Amino acid sequence: MMKRENSNRTRIVGLRFTPLEYAELEKRFRASTCRKLSDHIRSHLFNKPIVATYRNQSLDELMEETAVLTSELRAIGNNINQIARKINTLKTVPDFKGHLYLFEIQRKRLFDKMEEVSGHTQKIAEKWLQ
Repeated sequence: MMKRENSNRTRIVGLRFTPLEYAELEKRFRASTCRKLSDHIRSHLFNKPIVATYRNQSLDELMEETAVLTSELRAIGNNINQIARKINTLKTVPDFKGHLYLFEIQRKRLFDKMEEVSGHTQKIAEKWLQ
């Protein structure tokens, strides 16, 4: 029976770079599809092809906006959950009315944000299909 070759990388090579060299290396690494800097360097050393990524700046901006909207929706959802928990523990009608009013405000904010997200998703879809 043949012995399997150990494919684990056990040898370490230390490299020193000037700040400018490292900045250039990092820039090239970020523009590639490599997940690790070591993979990127290894590809260069052994003359393997390096796939550079193509970034659409407008899609990046849309994704940033999506992240902001998502965090706002989470915050509104948390507020609604807190109000619902409070309403479930209330015993008197005046307390109930006050929290019901707060609930309606948060519900309105939620639906407004949902409309915003819907419009934003439409923009992303249009860009994506171009």
